[in-house]
Amino acid sequence: MLAVVTGASGHLGSNLVNELLARKWQVRVVVHVNSKPFRDVDVERVSGDVLNPLLLEKAFKGADVVFNLAAKVSVVGWNRPEVETLNIKGPENVIAACKKCSVGRLIHASSFHACNQEPRNQPLDETRSLVEDRNAIPYDYSKASGERLVRRAITEGMDAVVVSPTGIIGPYDYEPSHFGAVLVSLGRGKMPAIVDAGLDWVDARDVASGMIRAAEIEKPSEKYLLSGHWVSLKDISAQIAQITGNPSPFFTSPMWLAKVGAPFFEIYNRIAGGRALVTRISLKALESNHNVSHARAAAELGYDPRPLSETIKDTIEWFHDNGYISYNSHRQV
Repeated sequence: MLAVVTGASGHLGSNLVNELLARKWQVRVVVHVNSKPFRDVDVERVSGDVLNPLLLEKAFKGADVVFNLAAKVSVVGWNRPEVETLNIKGPENVIAACKKCSVGRLIHASSFHACNQEPRNQPLDETRSLVEDRNAIPYDYSKASGERLVRRAITEGMDAVVVSPTGIIGPYDYEPSHFGAVLVSLGRGKMPAIVDAGLDWVDARDVASGMIRAAEIEKPSEKYLLSGHWVSLKDISAQIAQITGNPSPFFTSPMWLAKVGAPFFEIYNRIAGGRALVTRISLKALESNHNVSHARAAAELGYDPRPLSETIKDTIEWFHDNGYISYNSHRQV
C-alpha cells in the first residue's frame, strides 16, 4: 500500500510516517527541502507544498491513500491571509489532485477547533456544526472551510474521511509545535506563570493510529473526532516538574488577568521577533469544550487514547534526549 502524506514534516506528520513505516506501508512525503524528520528515514520525498497543483498530481500518482495534514496553525491574528490560503486552498488542490490521480481514499486532518464550541455544557461530537463566522479566529474558520470542501467532495462520491483531533502533544515534535513549545518552556523551568485553564489533549501517536485505521477499514464514517483527556495546565506542569526536577511556575493566573496581559505579550513578541506563547487566540483555545467525545472512533476504529501521564512522560523524555531541555541534577528519579 502506498501512502502519500502532505505536511509530513509537521508534528502529526512525523508520528504518522513513523507509524506507517512500522506497519510496512510504502510512504511518499510531500515536504520542503531538508526536512529534519526524514533525513535518515526510508521514504520517497517530493519537495513542495499543497499550493502547487501540478506538484500534487506528481506526488499522488499511484497512491492508495493520501493523508492530507498540510496546514498553517497560528495563535496570532495578523497572518490571516497566509492561514486561510493554506488551510482552504490547500484542501481544494488536494481534492482535485486526488480525483485526477484516482486516489483510493483521502484522509483529511481537520481540527476540533473547526467545530462551534458552544454549547459547552453538552458533549461535542461529530454532529456539532462547523464555524461559519468569517470574523472568527483565522485558524478555526479556515479549518472549518477546508473541512467543508472535503465533506462536499464526499457527498459527490469521493472516498474520503475527515479526522478531527483535539490538542495534539507527543514526541517527535521537531519544530516544536505551539503546545510543544509550551511543554519545553515548562520543562526548562523557565515559565513563571500558567493560566488556570486546560484542554482536551491527545497523543500524536494515537491520532496517527486512528488515521491509519480510518484508511484501512472498508466502510468508514465520513468524520471522526479523535480526542484524549481534559487536563489542566497546572496538573501538566506539576508532572513535568517531577520528571525534570526543574521548578514549576510559581503563579497560576486567572483567565481574566491573562486576557488583560495577552495583547501586550503579542505586541512585544511581534516587535522582538520572538515566539508568542500567550496570545488572545491561545487563551481562547483553552476555553474550548471540556467534553469532546471519541465514542464513534472507539466503536468503529478501536480508538483508545493512552493516559495523558504516559504522553507527558514520553514527550518530556524525547525533548530531553534531543537536546531541547535539561534535567536538574538533583531531581528525584
